[in-house]
Amino acid sequence: MDLILWRHADAEDGSPDAARALTPKGHKQAAQMARWLRAHLPERTRVIVSPARRAQETAQALTSDFETVEAVAPGANYEAVLSAAHWPRARQSVVVVGHQPTLGEAVAALISGTPSEWTIKKGGICWITRRVRGGQAEVLLRAAMSPDLL
Repeated sequence: MDLILWRHADAEDGSPDAARALTPKGHKQAAQMARWLRAHLPERTRVIVSPARRAQETAQALTSDFETVEAVAPGANYEAVLSAAHWPRARQSVVVVGHQPTLGEAVAALISGTPSEWTIKKGGICWITRRVRGGQAEVLLRAAMSPDLL
């Protein structure tokens, strides 16, 4: 299974928090990452997105075919995010468009076994793969990318 955790792109300051839109820089970041993802994602990839406007706008750069999932909203628990993605049982790749610190905690928990304060840059992704080799499950970091490297 491939799990791609995508932090929303740069957003305006302000409140209410859920209504914050992407900045022009954020729209550019989302478009750059979406181009890269389209070139690399498996054909059948499920996309789940926080209901926050900035996450919705980030996802729209990739596709209009996504699910809005409350479990990945700002302040969500990393375990709820992994559960919403059906980790590690999903039969297809999943992109989760969400927020810090939750996504960073999920990456840390998957790679090191302990949630900690890892940070994904705005508009960046961490691509985690779960595979079985020699009868043993392995979790590996396949890619960590931020828009400024594209």
